[in-house]
Amino acid sequence: MPRAGSTCRLPFGRFHHRNPDVIRFAETIGRTPSAVAMKLCNLASLDPVITESGRSGLQGASAADRSIWQEMQSDWPAFALASKRATEALGYDANDSEDADYTGHEHQVTRAQRVGQRLFRDAVLNAYDARCCVTGLAAPSLLVASHIVPWREDPSQRLNPANGLCLSALHDRAFDIGLITVRADWTIAVSSAVDDTAGDFWHQAVADYEGREISLPDRFQPDPAFLSHHRAEVFRR
Repeated sequence: MPRAGSTCRLPFGRFHHRNPDVIRFAETIGRTPSAVAMKLCNLASLDPVITESGRSGLQGASAADRSIWQEMQSDWPAFALASKRATEALGYDANDSEDADYTGHEHQVTRAQRVGQRLFRDAVLNAYDARCCVTGLAAPSLLVASHIVPWREDPSQRLNPANGLCLSALHDRAFDIGLITVRADWTIAVSSAVDDTAGDFWHQAVADYEGREISLPDRFQPDPAFLSHHRAEVFRR
């Protein structure tokens, strides 16, 4: 399970035995870096976004690999919780900064609700190579793993990376309140709710992106059904 979690946190191009993260994890579980890298590539071979792009990973995925992949795809919250428990049991990457500031009963409730948010952020940002899919901004501290179907609406999709876009903090807010959305052809639609009096910055930072295509991720491509929901229920025309 921890290795499956690693496929979400590492870009596909970094599944190799020289990667420091692969080396550190291999040492933790008592395997060689080459064995861990091979397992990651086997799991990657099950990702249709990767294989449809012409990349194939390795062809040695086992029945157990396929079972883990299906488990991950069918129930992201349960997968995130199982992955977190497994890594904590190993003493590896046990701290989740999302939960650090909560105490008592509120801590327990919040932890249950938000477990896996770090995994979600890592998965989304890594899929987009840590770049805003609208502007190309490549400053991780200014990037947000933005939910397409809002967090509050569908608990089953809260941790699904296909329900995420990598956006700058500004464009995350604009997307969240319906001032921008993504059309079926992957182009950006800008709401008419903000008029010309918003000033030059609005045009330069947001409005001028009308009709431009977003950058699609290496994997976990946004689910068209989620984007359709956003256009219908969130976007302000």
